[in-house]
Amino acid sequence: MSEPRINDRIRVPEVRLVGPNGEQVGIVAIRKALDLAREADLDLVEVAPQAKPPVVKLMDYGKFKYESAQKAREARKNQANTALKEIRFRLKIDEHDYETKKGHVSRFLNGGDKVKVMIMFRGREQSRPEMGIKLLNRLAEDVSDLGTVESAPRVDGRNMVMVIAPVRSKADAKAESRKASRGAKGASAEVKSRREREAQAKAEKRDAEADA
Repeated sequence: MSEPRINDRIRVPEVRLVGPNGEQVGIVAIRKALDLAREADLDLVEVAPQAKPPVVKLMDYGKFKYESAQKAREARKNQANTALKEIRFRLKIDEHDYETKKGHVSRFLNGGDKVKVMIMFRGREQSRPEMGIKLLNRLAEDVSDLGTVESAPRVDGRNMVMVIAPVRSKADAKAESRKASRGAKGASAEVKSRREREAQAKAEKRDAEADA
């Protein structure tokens, strides 16, 4: 993106002027727009050079660049890349192991990560791909409130794989986690404060009884 033209670098006879608060001033001569910028101690910045006439805005360009940089840094800070987790199943998995692995899948999806679910076939199990599809479809149904199937079950060598994508993004999951953490800290502080008040009240009561 090229650097916007500012002040005397804008070389057109007329411009469409926008005020510092977004108000539409209208089409004015460039000289008048520059005079208004100097009077307000602001910059005249070309924001839509392709328009006819070009659109310019009165602003503090230094402050605008600083705030833009701050927003960009905050966006990078909050940006989170979705990881691809992997969970492996056996075709003849018992119910307890299934529930344990389903819990792992749920935790990954709840955290905003994709999950690659793999069924490993052994020996003659390779001749029963429909059983693998049945197991994967069961899992997808069990975690449907947290994720959706992004890649349907498919055979990959001696294995069968399926990818489940989370319903919410990684950034949303982290934001909710931080919010919950702050709420827990606040509740803990409130309980502590109440206990301190109760202890103080008991101490005052004991002192009063001792003085009586």
